[in-house]
Amino acid sequence: MSRPRIVIVGAGFAGYRAARTLSRLARNKADITLLNPTDYFLYLPLLPQVAAGILEPRRVTVSLSGTLPHVRLVLGEADAIDLDGRTVHYTGPEGDGGTLTFDRLILAAGSVNKLLPIPGVAEHAHGFRGLPEALYLRDHVTRQVELAAAADDPESCSARCTFVVVGAGYTGTEVAAQGKLFTDSQVRKHPLRAGIRPRWMLLDIAERVLPELDERLSRTADRVLRQRGVEVRMGTSVKEATHSGVLLTDGEFVDTRTLVWCVGVRPDPLAESLGLPLERGRLLVDPLLQVPGRPEVFAAGDGAAVPDLEKPGAYTPMTAQHAWRQGKAVAHNVAASLGIGERRAYRHRDMGFVVDLGGVKA
Repeated sequence: MSRPRIVIVGAGFAGYRAARTLSRLARNKADITLLNPTDYFLYLPLLPQVAAGILEPRRVTVSLSGTLPHVRLVLGEADAIDLDGRTVHYTGPEGDGGTLTFDRLILAAGSVNKLLPIPGVAEHAHGFRGLPEALYLRDHVTRQVELAAAADDPESCSARCTFVVVGAGYTGTEVAAQGKLFTDSQVRKHPLRAGIRPRWMLLDIAERVLPELDERLSRTADRVLRQRGVEVRMGTSVKEATHSGVLLTDGEFVDTRTLVWCVGVRPDPLAESLGLPLERGRLLVDPLLQVPGRPEVFAAGDGAAVPDLEKPGAYTPMTAQHAWRQGKAVAHNVAASLGIGERRAYRHRDMGFVVDLGGVKA
């Protein structure tokens, strides 16, 4: 008889951990395939440091083929799943299609940028979700400072040195904090016109920065940002974006060539196509990370609504620390479904968060 086939969709925190754990648990008893658009695992929390030129890209990526023995890597993005036929259809990086057959399926597609229906944002904003976007932002900011230094027109110089970040959560706060240090360093090499300094604005409709944290830590972060020179504007967002600037919800028009969109994430839309019960776009699973009624299908990470056993009635938040630990748990449960080891319910208490504001501030 052929060995059971395990297909893992996605190599984020949950998918990579699941693949790594299964490569140890089931390498001799199952064929393990990992489907992912890139050949690396990306450590997302360090992207702001890449954009600020502090870290090189190789420092925040881990080779999938080099660190996952006994796991077959298939490059591509899942676009259709036939649960009854037990197949996953995907599109490869060069547009060619393919199909994978499974006996056990782990859905760990993660999340994508949350875009709001604001005129001009899709055309003029820079997203911040992957390595190419972080590298593009680093090069773009550097180019704007260099162009500003060579500009004869003070208005053009000022606009090029104005950077607007929308979203004062973890990512947006770090991007603004690290970005201000980065551009201050740049202008020491490329002095600007007299009286002009790099201007960073951090916007959010929330009442305070880092609303996920308690008020004391939020106030501390706010103080660090303002002391560094970042303009923090709470209760304000973008009403319209254009090539030459952004119109704010308070009526002010800000001349800028840089709008960075960090308003948060939403579950990958792949889950919506399955016709299974969802919780705000996340696939509902039980504490064993199994889809009810589909014993062969498991889900973990941002795309899974996992019951929080520490907080009855709630679901675990969409954070890396939960995805990483769910990846290990789901691997053990998939292995147990094949007769290897025992099943375990997912339970984990938040261990806190780190927000790096650059330099010695965190």
